[in-house]
Amino acid sequence: MGKLCLEMPAALVETTRHAAGDAWQRGLPVLRGLGVTLREPRLEDAPALLAHLGVEEVGRFMTPPPSTVEGFAEFIARAQREREAGQYACFAVVPEGATQPVGVFQLRCLDTGFAAAEWAFAIGPTYWGTGLFMASARLLLAFAFEQLGVLRLEGRAAVMNGRGNGALRKAGAVQEGVLRRAFQRNQHCYDQVLWSILAEDWRLQRSAASRHIH
Repeated sequence: MGKLCLEMPAALVETTRHAAGDAWQRGLPVLRGLGVTLREPRLEDAPALLAHLGVEEVGRFMTPPPSTVEGFAEFIARAQREREAGQYACFAVVPEGATQPVGVFQLRCLDTGFAAAEWAFAIGPTYWGTGLFMASARLLLAFAFEQLGVLRLEGRAAVMNGRGNGALRKAGAVQEGVLRRAFQRNQHCYDQVLWSILAEDWRLQRSAASRHIH
C-alpha cells in the first residue's frame, strides 16, 4: 500500500504497554482510547480494509491501496515483516462496538532507532468527520513519542488534499514547507506539504490539554 496520505486528554487514554526496548517488534501493543482501539492488523482484516479503503475517495491523494483482498493480505503480511525488522509499525483502526477495522495508521522509521519517523493514515469515508481520526491520532502520537522515543515525526499531504492537511494541522503538526513535485499519481507529479511534530511540541500540547481538563 505504501504511504497512506490521509480531544481526548492523555489521562483518559489507556495504553497497553510492552516492556521498554524492542518488545514492540515482537508484537504491537493494543492502544485503547475513547471510542477507538488501535491494534495490529490481522490477515482476516483484509476484506474489511478493502471495503473501507479500496474506494476512490480514499485513494485520490495517495499511492493507490490494494484493489483486492489478496493485495491487502500481502500488505498485512509485509507490515508484520517490517515490524519484526524494527522499521515500521502499522495499526488497524477499530471503532468502539466494531470488531473489524475501518482504517490504518502507519509509522515508518526515517533514522536509526526511530529518532525520526514518518506517519500516514487512511480512514474509510463513512467515518470522516466523526472524531475517529483525532482519537486515533492521539493514541498513535503517544505511542510514537512515549514508547518508540521519536524526536521528530513528519507527515506529508498533497497540496490539493484539504482534508489531509487539515487533519495534520488539527493533530498539532507544523507546516514546514512545500515539496515540489514530490508525489506521483496517474503519471502526474504533485506538490506535497511537509508537516512535522517534535517531541517537545507534543509534550507541551499534552500538558496544556491536561491543565484544561483539570
